[in-house]
Amino acid sequence: MTTPERRPDDIPTDEDRVDRALRLLCGVPVELGVAVKRLSRGSGVYAWWAAPSVFPDLPGLPNEHVPSLRLLYLGRATSLRGRILRNHLRRSGSSTLRRTLAGLLVTEGYRTTWTDRVVLVPEDETRLTAWMHTHLRLTWAEDAEPATIEAALVRRMHPPLNVHGVDPDHLQATVLAAKNSYNASSRPDEAPRTP
Repeated sequence: MTTPERRPDDIPTDEDRVDRALRLLCGVPVELGVAVKRLSRGSGVYAWWAAPSVFPDLPGLPNEHVPSLRLLYLGRATSLRGRILRNHLRRSGSSTLRRTLAGLLVTEGYRTTWTDRVVLVPEDETRLTAWMHTHLRLTWAEDAEPATIEAALVRRMHPPLNVHGVDPDHLQATVLAAKNSYNASSRPDEAPRTP
């Protein structure tokens, strides 16, 4: 008979890590101009927040410290700073969040083109980044292995813009339609399209 290995008391369990990340993600969301100065190069998870008026048809967990904000999206990164600055705040080609936002903001006239995938035209990339700075807030939690806690956080928090790892009862038809609309907005050898 073998005895189970004991973990040293100073090594947190996955559940401890999820709880710690949940506390930090549900902390006070900060403006993006402040967040980009504070983000580390370490790995971790992050959450995007907005006022309910931004996408009134979507649910979202209210922030416990700022109830006028609710959760929109949760993600993980091997470099928090790199993921937020180089992907989410710059290029739709490498950011599911940006593509989803552009799809939801179709009435704003975002235009796309085809590279090796559907992307926003450069001036609309800039416009979407400005929109994000105006309307979104961010929280994050550093974690050495964010992939091991992301799924548990998504199951607990039900971010409406997430699709992967979401319980089918919490998938948002509006989000799926927006993603499909965005992905169908340009094809190879097409000029930029306006909705």
